[in-house]
Amino acid sequence: QVQLVESGGGLVQAGGSLRLSCAASGRTASNSVMGWFRQAPGKQREFVAYIGGRGRTDYADSVKGRFTISRDNAKNTVLLQMNSLKPEDTAVYYCAAGPWISRSPSEYDNWGQGTQVTVSS
Repeated sequence: QVQLVESGGGLVQAGGSLRLSCAASGRTASNSVMGWFRQAPGKQREFVAYIGGRGRTDYADSVKGRFTISRDNAKNTVLLQMNSLKPEDTAVYYCAAGPWISRSPSEYDNWGQGTQVTVSS
């Protein structure tokens, strides 16, 4: 079991930046694939990015070139650097841990509580 706690959300103007952090704890945290997902009101939860244990990354097309995911296994932390934010990035962002790389939320079995990101126009 992996416990996850997100932080770093907030309100930012369009074009601005935020950095989300996910602190992971638990026996298998460093071996897990770590993902970021987001859910806007009235919409399904969607994939944002993942990073594997060896650093392999993947991004949703909507954030590619603007967001960067990274991990520090020594600190059991995963970061999501978000630049050039747009109003359509507004959502609750969730950190998740799973056993293998996937864009599907159903493949991740540990989730944080979420952090709100609001981008004003």
